[in-house]
Amino acid sequence: MSSEAEILVRLTVNGAVVARHVPVRRSLADFLRHDLGLTGTHVGCEHGVCGACTIRLDGEIVRSCLLLAAQADGAAVETVEGLTESGEIAALQQAFLARNALQCGFCTPGMLVTAADLLRTTTTPTREEIRGAISANYCRCTGYHAIVDAIETAATSRTGDR
Repeated sequence: MSSEAEILVRLTVNGAVVARHVPVRRSLADFLRHDLGLTGTHVGCEHGVCGACTIRLDGEIVRSCLLLAAQADGAAVETVEGLTESGEIAALQQAFLARNALQCGFCTPGMLVTAADLLRTTTTPTREEIRGAISANYCRCTGYHAIVDAIETAATSRTGDR
């Protein structure tokens, strides 16, 4: 009987310092979900294509299914739970609800993290810029129009442009 080798991983997750021994081959997505109980990070394709596992790593959005937990050692990670707790995505969450931009909800956390990143860098994105930003996030339910509407609504509510 062989056991998988483990490594100590230390990182900051949603502002809290975390240290855990994890199997060397554990993905960052699985670490967040299974070791830390942060189940807002969804795992869909496990190939980095669907965007359901999108998080921030040292301020940049990444696909957590493509990274090992060990690769995040020393990094700062922000998940949809952290962005919710900080209030950063409150306007987006309200707009997603108001514009019916979620149905099954599976893609929603990744969409919210991606949209928050767009709104951090672009004050009032055009609909084309919004579509470009979310183009790497799959949604099988909404057809994207309501998601684009919601992001546009959140952006204009922040700036007062209506």
